[in-house]
Amino acid sequence: MANHKSALKRIRSNELKRLRNRYQHKSARTAMKNFFELTKKKEAQKELPSILSMIDKLARNNIIHDNKASNLKSNLTKHLAGLK
Repeated sequence: MANHKSALKRIRSNELKRLRNRYQHKSARTAMKNFFELTKKKEAQKELPSILSMIDKLARNNIIHDNKASNLKSNLTKHLAGLK
């Protein structure tokens, strides 16, 4: 166990950040899963900007890698292009 006050604070803040990152990552994954289940192009076009912004935010905060964010965004736009 940590002996210093600053180390105890770091442990607490790291746990809060970990939970926040986990929540944001899981929310984005759920949104992407729901997006891939869409079959109508108009609905998908409405949803896409918010999901892309979620992915950008994850990459900006180093929750996911920049290249992974690019790959996810590419897959989402390919799915949208394939819809009728």
